[in-house]
Parts: sequence; structure tokens; C-alpha cells
Amino acid sequence: MPLKVLAFALGIGLFQQLSSLPEGITALSICLLSVLLAYRRQWLVFAFFAGWLWAGLFAFWHLTHTRLPAALEGQELAVQGSITSLPQHDERKTRFDFKITKATEGVPTKLKLSWYHPQQPLKAGQRWAFNVKLKQPHGLLNPGGFDYERWLFTQGVGATGYIRQPEQAQRLGQETPLQNITVLRQNIADHISAFTSLRYPGFIKALTIGDTTDISAEQWQVLRKTGTLHLIAISGSHISLIAGLIYLLTRWMWARTPLLQTSPQRIAAIAAIGIALFYALLAGFTLPTQRALIMLSVVMISLLWQRHIQATQTLAIAMGLILLSDPLAVLSAGFWLSFLAVALIFFMISGRLAKPNYWVGVFKIHSMMAFGLAPILLCFFQQISLISPFANLIAVPVISFLIVPLALIAVLLLSVAPSLAHLLLSAVDFSLAQLWWLLTILAEWPYAVVTGITASTFAMGLATIGGLVLFMPRGLPGRWLGGILCLPLFFNAPKPLAPGSLRVTLLDVGQGLATVIQTTGHVLIFDTGIKFSEHADSGQSVLLPFLAQQGIQHLDGLIISHGDNDHIGGTAAVIASYKPDWLYTSVPQLLPGYAPQPCVQGQHWLWDNVEFTMLSPKPAGFLTENDNSCVLHIKTANGSILLTGDIEKTAEAWLVDSYGQALKANVLIAPHHGSNTSSSSEFLQRVAPEVILIPSGYRNPFHFPHPAVLQRYQAQHANWLNTADQGAIQVDISAAGTKTTPYRAQAGKYWQALPTETIHQN
Repeated sequence: MPLKVLAFALGIGLFQQLSSLPEGITALSICLLSVLLAYRRQWLVFAFFAGWLWAGLFAFWHLTHTRLPAALEGQELAVQGSITSLPQHDERKTRFDFKITKATEGVPTKLKLSWYHPQQPLKAGQRWAFNVKLKQPHGLLNPGGFDYERWLFTQGVGATGYIRQPEQAQRLGQETPLQNITVLRQNIADHISAFTSLRYPGFIKALTIGDTTDISAEQWQVLRKTGTLHLIAISGSHISLIAGLIYLLTRWMWARTPLLQTSPQRIAAIAAIGIALFYALLAGFTLPTQRALIMLSVVMISLLWQRHIQATQTLAIAMGLILLSDPLAVLSAGFWLSFLAVALIFFMISGRLAKPNYWVGVFKIHSMMAFGLAPILLCFFQQISLISPFANLIAVPVISFLIVPLALIAVLLLSVAPSLAHLLLSAVDFSLAQLWWLLTILAEWPYAVVTGITASTFAMGLATIGGLVLFMPRGLPGRWLGGILCLPLFFNAPKPLAPGSLRVTLLDVGQGLATVIQTTGHVLIFDTGIKFSEHADSGQSVLLPFLAQQGIQHLDGLIISHGDNDHIGGTAAVIASYKPDWLYTSVPQLLPGYAPQPCVQGQHWLWDNVEFTMLSPKPAGFLTENDNSCVLHIKTANGSILLTGDIEKTAEAWLVDSYGQALKANVLIAPHHGSNTSSSSEFLQRVAPEVILIPSGYRNPFHFPHPAVLQRYQAQHANWLNTADQGAIQVDISAAGTKTTPYRAQAGKYWQALPTETIHQN
């Protein structure tokens, strides 16, 4: 069975690599082939194709029945329903999941909504009627970045949007009984927040009710560096731990009562499943907790039946049940990490004759986990933690046997004994403080994390096998070969650019600008995108993952064109992580702590036979901040590119008068995101671009790029690409010419919004 289930999983996984849904004839051919294989009893190959077909059927249904029709995008629609998640608050808006009970035909059942500046507190479980504007699932798409569209797809979210005319919104009647658990989670969150003396309420909420919204970006970074992310998100380890403790306690108590008609083992198994279900519901019954519940239930049901099931059989049954209920689970890192982690633990503890020292054994297990899970971590997160075994050696027992049990007991006592609950939460908070002090010290080690490894799937597979070989029992001949199998993982660095070549990547940051410029041996960033909220910005979520994915360790320079939030928003995160050698900006007064230098006309430098020249602002400056944007011209022997910030027609006219033919560039980044106040005909004629890159957000409120601007681009016979359609756009200028690579067309999957065209050609 294990091999057949694994083949079934591989078939599902292969389907998820498709860029578009297959044609009907392809699906029919696979179906007929599966029937033939079943007839010939080729069950292993049959399981593979059955997984492929099941994934296809599920994906087709998901996309046709749970996604907003394009015709309803942008329309104002009346909906009724309930808030099904703990609302997330920032200084501008509140975000929440909303389950529809009444709406226009075609509106999906599950929405993710934003309510800007709500006038009353929004709580989980509340029922509302209001008007919304919706759009199909769409997210930023960048190399190394978080795939928001994939996440929405796996969560079953069919549309995102915001509340229109909030003054007309109506609060409906009481919550239904099925929403009581959601209300309970909200009450627990409110109680924890009310204890203002707690220093780590975000971690306590995460470990008890699965709410991670109060964990800061800096705290997430420490968790990533130390390899302890899995300890904060409620997962299989937490649920299994609590269920295991309840199982042992119940069996011990039941064995000492006169009611022995029923086996203590069976009663304990029922109690363990019950508490696991309650904990999963308390954590929001998310997909990871559902997977953990299924895995645990398989083990406990075998105890109820009093059947001995091998570890591999248990894993196979659990994996099969999960994939039958949700084939999209293979898109989650948690799915692979959960099963591989359990398999590695079984591998380490089974068949060993010698019994090692306890701490040596625990350390070997954590080391094995670090090596064995490295390929999955690299695939999903582009980094691995070298200090993970040391950090987990302390953090796992502290969180598992001290912090989580005390926190859950405190939660249960909140309503009946708030003073005792507060005392327990204070003890939990104190323990977290000591643990956090240690994790912070470990995370500050310069070599704590390895990034920039972009290995192939083949190399990752070899490394996984190599890790298993390295941890085979002592005395097995050829264990050293495992190390050789791991080497391809670390020798797959991207080929460096040739001298005189230039690579410019316009990242997808929504309605903003962030550009990474690379030569043979230097890296420059031009603008850093948007600060979305106090805890989120483009620097942290887009630029840093991209730089890590590219293997960039040093930043030579940083240019901030001007002070608008959509250009300066990610600066702090970039500087904190990379500390560039210098910083040019037109607004040095906004960056006083970073030793900025003003960008002015005439600044010039040469990197690897690539010439950089600052064309503007002029020494006397302009009247508006947009026109005072830094304008950078980059020239190679084979082509050039012009970066313009948010300049408008006044600055454009001055550039035309000042530079004439020297303004020419075959690639132009559209001034001011395609606003009609920019991209004048005279400016476009003088620059004479062949390709124009437009940094704008999907269905942005400014309706950029303006239709009149696109007409001027067309009149110039220029091709243009928009990040809203294409995701990140990479431009390579070399002896081979100018090559433009849109990331959405290159790496897109069937669940993602497809670009309207590969390139708008004239």
C-alpha cells in the first residue's frame, strides 16, 4: 500500500505543475489508459494516473464552481453572510474571511474582504449584510516570493474585495450554533489581549487558537533563521502532543476505576480523538490541523480496533485519506514537511540495536530532521537554517511540555477562574521571554541561515536520499556517499552575467515601484515599493525573498527616487538586512538615519563596463515632489534603460530640452505608473523606447495605466508590459540583444490569473 499511495501522491503532484488545465482529449486518454492498467493489474502505475485524474477533476470543479466570474468583477454587489475568521486589524483596514449565505448568483461562497476604517468593532461570528466590490483571486508574483494566488486557491477563496458604502451596512441577528466555536476563539483572543502585562501575546494566541496576526515581521524572521517556525503554527506535533497526554492520562485513570467492561485503551483513544478535534476547532480547523487530525485518527482507530498497523501503513492510510479529501494539499509545504518529518523520526528510531544517550539521540533526530527536510524547505522557502538542530533541541521540549499545556489550561480557565488563568499566562509569558532571548542570540549568528540555493528538483531528490544514507546505522559501508549526493544542492549557483551585460528586474509590488539592477559584480536597487501596514512592506515580502533567491549577499547601492509611500515603503527592511554601501535620494530629510546623499544631475559611475548617469533632478529642483524624482539612465554597448520614478510632464520637458538625443533608451520604465500626467508625446519621441515596462497594481483605484497613455505608447510603436498582468518582468541586455521575460508567463500555474497577452505588440 505505501508505494501505491506514494504513486497516487506523485500523480497529484505532477498535475499541480501544469500551467493550464489539460484539453479534454488528454484527460480522456489518461482515463482510458487508467482503465487498461487496472484491467492488467498494473496497480502502481494505475495509482499514479488515478492521482493525476483526481487532481484534474478537483481542480476543474474548484475553478468553475468556487471562483468569481469575470463579468462580476468591479460591480457593486449586495451580500449577506458571517465572519468566519479572526479579523486582522491594521491602521487602515480590517480584513476577514466571509462566508456567503445570500448573494447574487455567481458570487463564491467564501470571500476575503477588507473594511476600511470600520466605525464599530468587527468580531468573528458576526452576521452582516453589506455591499461589496469584488475581483478574482490575484496576487503579486515574483521569483522567490509568496504565491498569494496559490494560497487563496488552496483555501477555497473565490474572490477578494472590500466593503462599499459602509454606512449602509447592517448587522444581522445572532450567530448560529455552528458559529459558536468561532465566537469562542474571538472571546479567547479578546481575553488574552486584555492582559496588557503580557509581552508575547501574539505567541500565546498562535499556540492556543492559531491566530498569528500579532506576531511581528521581526519575530517571524527570528523563527525562520532558527528553524522553529513549526513550533509556533499549530500543527501535527501540537495536536499529537495534547492528544497523547490525554490518552495516557485517560488510560491511567480508567484502569483505576471499577468500570472496566470497556478497555482503558479504547476509552483513552476516544478521549484523545475528542480532545484533538476540540484543539483543531479551537485553532480554526485550518487545513494543517485537519491533516493532523486525520493522521492522529488513523492511529487511534487502530487502537480502537486493537489492530497493529505498521508505521509505514499508518502514514500511507493518512496520506491517502488527506489526498482524497483535498488533493490541493500537495501545494502546501506543511503537507510534505509533516509526512517527511514523521517518516524521518520512524526511520531514526526503528531497527536500532544500540540505545544511545538520551540527549545524543534527541540531537541526532533534530539533525536528521534538518538534513532531511532541507530540500522541501529550499523548495518552498529558499533557505535552510544551520542552527535549527541546536535551537530545536531546547525549543521543542520547552514549548511542547511546558508552554503549550500551561497555555491551554489557562485558556480553559479564562471564564471560570480569570485570576488563575492570568497567573498561568504570566508563567507562559515568562517562559517565552527566556526562550526568545536564546533564539534571538542564535539568530544573530552571521551564518545561521543559508540562502540563495536554487537547486533543481533532481538535486533536491538526491539530497534527500543523501541525508537518509548519512544517518544510516553506524558500520554500514559507504555512508560517506550520502555526503556526495548532497553536493549538487550547493553547486547550482546561477551563471554570472558577462562583463558589459545588464539585468534589470522590475518586481511586482502592486501599485508601486521596486527595481533590482545587476551587472557582473554589482547590485543596485531603485526604489523599494510600498509599506502596506505597520508590519508589512514590499521590502520584507518581495525584495528580500527575491535577493535571497538570486543568491545576492551584498548590495552596492540603493536609490530612492522620491518620498511617496509606494516608492520608499520597503526601505527600512532592505537597509536592515543588506546595509548598502551608499544611498541616493531626492528626499534625504525622510531618511536621516541612513546617511543619505542627494541625487542630482550629473552623478556618474561605471560598473563592469556598464555606465550609470543621474539625469535629474536639476540642481535648482522642481516645484513638485514627483518631478524631483531621481531619474537614472543606464547604458551598455548593446542597449540602455531609463528609470524615471514619478516624473510628470514638467520634468519630462526639461529632460527633452537638456539631453536631446542622449535621452534615448530602448527600454523605459513608465513614468508615474502610466498616469496621464506623464508620458508626454514629446518625451516618448525623444526616448524612442522599443519596450515600456509599466509598474501598476491589478485593478488599481487610479485606473493606471491611463487609456490615453497607452494610445501614446501605441503611436510610438512601442511594446509594453504591465506588472499587473505579467508579474515581475526581467530585462536582459547583452551581446545577444534585449530579452524580456515576464515571470507570470514563465512560471505561471493553472490556478493563477493568466496574462491577457504575453506582450502588447505594435
